[in-house]
Amino acid sequence: MVLVDGQGVPLGVHLSAATPAEHTLAEATLDARVTERQPDRIIADKGYDARYLWERMKSRGVDLIAPHLRTRTNRYQDGRKLRRYRRRWIAERTNAWLFNFRRLVVRYERKLEVFRAFLQLACALIALRRLA
Repeated sequence: MVLVDGQGVPLGVHLSAATPAEHTLAEATLDARVTERQPDRIIADKGYDARYLWERMKSRGVDLIAPHLRTRTNRYQDGRKLRRYRRRWIAERTNAWLFNFRRLVVRYERKLEVFRAFLQLACALIALRRLA
């Protein structure tokens, strides 16, 4: 899971197993950010449409922008906020930048700490390229 800013610079990274649902890892990723300032809004996909996550983010003062599942009857946001969902390509572009590092595409490391170190190094290189 990667938290990025509006320019696509990685701000936080969280690694876990492949089995947990994405919405359960959202708060851990938000806590793993390297900046002190908390984001005003988070743009996420349909996997983050969970009632408890909407409430937790609202209590933290973060506006969660995610499209609703078709089965949802109680909607938490209107179409105006969902216009910002069009900017989600920025996060997808950052994922593509991360996959330019071959070491991250094919996981050679057995230990999570070593893989996390390579991931953080890749995020630092992306940040240096974008900010310089």
